[in-house]
Amino acid sequence: MYKEAEFDVIVIGAGHAGCEAALTTARMGLETCLFTINLDTIAQMSCNPAIGGLAKGHLVREIDALGGEMARVTDSSGIQFRMLNRSKGPAVWSLRAQCDRLLYRLNMRRVLEEQPSLTIKQALVERLVVKDGRVQGVVTSLGTFYGCRAVIVTTGTFLKGLIHIGLDSFPAGRAGEFPSVGLADSLRDLGLKMGRLKTGTPPRLDSKTIDFSKTTEQWGDNPPPPFSHSTTMITNPQLPCYITYTNERTHQIIRQNLDRSPLYSGRIKGIGPRYCPSIEDKVVRFAEKPRHQVFLEPEGLQTKEYYANGISTSLPYDVQVSLVRTIPGLEEAEIMRPGYAIEYDFVYPTQLRHTLETKEIEGLFLAGQINGTSGYEEAAAQGLMAGINAALKLKGQPPLILGRQEAYIGVLIDDLVTKGTSEPYRMFTSRAEYRLLLRHDNAEFRLREKGFRVGLVREEEYERFLKKKAMFEREMRRLEQKRVSPSEVNHILREAGSSEITESITLEQLLKRPEITYSMIKSVCPPDEPLTEELENLVTTEVKYKGYIKKQMEMVERMKKLENRRIPEDFNYDLVAGLSREVLTKLKEVRPTSIAQASRIPGVTPAAISLLLVALERQRRRVSQQTGIS
Repeated sequence: MYKEAEFDVIVIGAGHAGCEAALTTARMGLETCLFTINLDTIAQMSCNPAIGGLAKGHLVREIDALGGEMARVTDSSGIQFRMLNRSKGPAVWSLRAQCDRLLYRLNMRRVLEEQPSLTIKQALVERLVVKDGRVQGVVTSLGTFYGCRAVIVTTGTFLKGLIHIGLDSFPAGRAGEFPSVGLADSLRDLGLKMGRLKTGTPPRLDSKTIDFSKTTEQWGDNPPPPFSHSTTMITNPQLPCYITYTNERTHQIIRQNLDRSPLYSGRIKGIGPRYCPSIEDKVVRFAEKPRHQVFLEPEGLQTKEYYANGISTSLPYDVQVSLVRTIPGLEEAEIMRPGYAIEYDFVYPTQLRHTLETKEIEGLFLAGQINGTSGYEEAAAQGLMAGINAALKLKGQPPLILGRQEAYIGVLIDDLVTKGTSEPYRMFTSRAEYRLLLRHDNAEFRLREKGFRVGLVREEEYERFLKKKAMFEREMRRLEQKRVSPSEVNHILREAGSSEITESITLEQLLKRPEITYSMIKSVCPPDEPLTEELENLVTTEVKYKGYIKKQMEMVERMKKLENRRIPEDFNYDLVAGLSREVLTKLKEVRPTSIAQASRIPGVTPAAISLLLVALERQRRRVSQQTGIS
């Protein structure tokens, strides 16, 4: 076996997780090698050409606040930006960007190639080399060995990937790309418990054959709001998307051909995404619905290809043509690429620590769809955190573990390692207990300090953030302390339809009123230094939701007490009297690090937590007696 080189960290796979992981370890000063099966598909958007969306947009903002790359590349590649959910509360506002698929890939590749301490290689990694429970390196299909101290596996859908179009199937990691078979076997041989999942894509259409006059045009926000805290302006031309709908004729064709669907004929064994089902799945499960929405999304500025979001399918090609042509505006549409389903191996994520390192193999980290997630944003967030923690481990420093009250990234990882998943996991705002604290607009205030501390946020970016933070805090103090008299504000209150005042009140009390805006406050009593629109919005949200935010902070403090009740890594759960077999099995599988984590494991009851607390107290007393420490 030929040995070519030695690295600190090897990253396998150059999708969204792999790109973030490799950039992170290299930026933290470690010699890193990124392996990809195909250099031309680095950062490929395998599914829809979009970043963000409900809750996913929060993840992208958090990645950026910590010093990751996804937001910046999105801003440089975006061709439509829209803030979703504006009609609802600010806790669930989420930014979504339509991207130029080719531009995104090229921009990310440029960032990777220009990164010091990062080597990129096109090769198929066949197996991991592990000795005495610790990773030593990898071996490629050419028999070349590369040594390292940590490996981050980010293989997406490539592990024994199998594509289905109708009753035909063929091995592939993505359409037109080889699967990774040897590495899947290597992970199994190392003792990791693995399962099978499924996802899919819709057909891509030639826009020259679409009658857009029969669809509804949808533009983004003007001006387009950027994802990254460091982006000042979006410079790409902006394009609209288009909305149309399926109908009863579409559904009839699908129902008549279910016997030719790999999903309903039993050929697909993997479990598909519950919240992003195929069109055949939607027609069967929601039979009462007369139509389903279809978004026609441009793939880029220099192509006529459109992504038909909403009709993901694995039906045969001739059926895809028929069902597409029943949809208004698509009566003469030509399919440029057919939709397909893909099955792939994944690792059950309860075998991971919160650092995303495997519990049984030291130095082996997993990130992205290999952990059972779906979506670019979930993958990138895991890649970033796996990279951070691999680097910190090799430097002998404590890990960075984000709490559920600190970030959606913390919710994502805690859900995976504590609850596990048997279907593709997707992030939603409803998964976060403290979502009013984890808003899109305050990601920088929550996480910038942490990103700077680990070495991912540059000095000039951090200085800019500190100035912004100081300005925000000054304005919050001013609003809290500055009082205004009835004669100063009653005319504004009358115009706004708000009740007048008879004695002086603070600007904060004034802004708390639903009908009062920050612009009105400025007109009465402007700050010494004008705020940016971003800070004005942040101040407004913090003031108007102050009472609710305080209640959530109190909940966080109560939960911290349980988080602080640590469970030793070698704790013997068999000695806890009264636990059911089911609870005992789950505790031994997850091996929670705290009482709080144990309480979040599905099936672990409050009664079981009480028994666990009693057992931990008894152990503490025994240790105290033996050591003489109270």
